[in-house]
Amino acid sequence: MRIAIPVANGQLAMHFGHCEAFALIDVDPESNSIIKKENVTAPDHQPGLLPRWLAERGANVIIAGGMGSRAQNLFAENGIRVLVGAPGGTPESLVSSFLSDTLEVGGNICDH
Repeated sequence: MRIAIPVANGQLAMHFGHCEAFALIDVDPESNSIIKKENVTAPDHQPGLLPRWLAERGANVIIAGGMGSRAQNLFAENGIRVLVGAPGGTPESLVSSFLSDTLEVGGNICDH
């Protein structure tokens, strides 16, 4: 499993489309452990680009603070599970919470 997290200054960027990079974190779901973390510079923002770009990099899940409904639909079309409303934090702490089923997600902070 590969989890994508939009980051700015080493923390979750609250709107994925305006982040500086993505943390791509490979996890072993059987042992609930992080295997590898890679930071990848985000491409210039273009509507509809990021879902396909992350799918090409093997992402299965994206954890975000906020994301527009069109982007959520595009991620779903690319086979990527979307979790929005995540609290701030480091990519590692968010993934650890996700793996232990304690990640609190909720309202989408993005209104478009």
